[in-house]
Amino acid sequence: MKDLEARNTDANVGKFEDPRLTANGEERATVSLSNPQTLWFNTGTLCNIECVNCYIASSPTNDALVYITAEEVREYLGQLEQRNWGVREIAFTGGEPFMNPEMIAVTEASLERGYDVLILTNAMRPMMRKPVQAGLKRLNAAYPGKLTLRISVDHYRPELHDAERGEGSFVRTLEGMEWLRDNGFTMAVAGRSIFGDSDADSRAGYAEFFERHNFDIDPQNPAMTVLFPEMDESVEVPEITTACWGTLDKSPSAVMCSSSRMVVKRKGAAKPAVLSCTLLPYSAEFELGSTLEEAERDVALNHPHCAKFCVLGGASCSA
Repeated sequence: MKDLEARNTDANVGKFEDPRLTANGEERATVSLSNPQTLWFNTGTLCNIECVNCYIASSPTNDALVYITAEEVREYLGQLEQRNWGVREIAFTGGEPFMNPEMIAVTEASLERGYDVLILTNAMRPMMRKPVQAGLKRLNAAYPGKLTLRISVDHYRPELHDAERGEGSFVRTLEGMEWLRDNGFTMAVAGRSIFGDSDADSRAGYAEFFERHNFDIDPQNPAMTVLFPEMDESVEVPEITTACWGTLDKSPSAVMCSSSRMVVKRKGAAKPAVLSCTLLPYSAEFELGSTLEEAERDVALNHPHCAKFCVLGGASCSA
């Protein structure tokens, strides 16, 4: 899978092998679960489209991670209360979450417990099915201000978005966003920084796109317009040592695994597993166990994505 390939590129040979020490023998940085705010669920890797640079290799045929069920989600929500994590947000990613036949049920299970809910979606055909639309409208009315849908808009220019997601994708996503707008949903957008635009230029472009379509999305708010740095697996990245926190003037509490965990269900597995990171769904060493209690242990930053995407790129998947 894609997130395993980064270890084997020539640029990073010999690195990210020992969870305790770097290739130079220095103490590797670790991150504690110091302020849990988001519990992620991967709803399954099946997707209605296949993107060029999908970090999780989602597609219409990839079922490496199978559909999570409402019963399984409720079990982990119960564990949240037992462990007293203080989580405020339940977030769902895929694949395309609305491919999961229980997506409305798992959303409702989270909302009825009082959590904010974030759903990452391409807003295309799976979301636009009539039963899904009816379920979303019902939940948005019953839990006002608690549900946000983050739409994948790789670029505000249709031709660049379609270069990643396939011809006609932009138009179908736009139709979904217009339906969400017209029915009073809170939206956010996730874009990509693979096109060479500066952050300022990207945000200016999204601002014009939002204004043109009357989308109530703040282009300057990084939680509402999220611009993800690209995870180029051929680029050499440094390993993060304990000394790096002071050198970079960065706290471990700013890294995503200090505030979140993700639940996945692997094909053929008897029960779901808890991972330290949304970006590493296939890396066995980042699997922390099957319960939230087991997932409370520290995480070693022993993967190129830890360095490039989270520590150096400053990315966060949470809203």
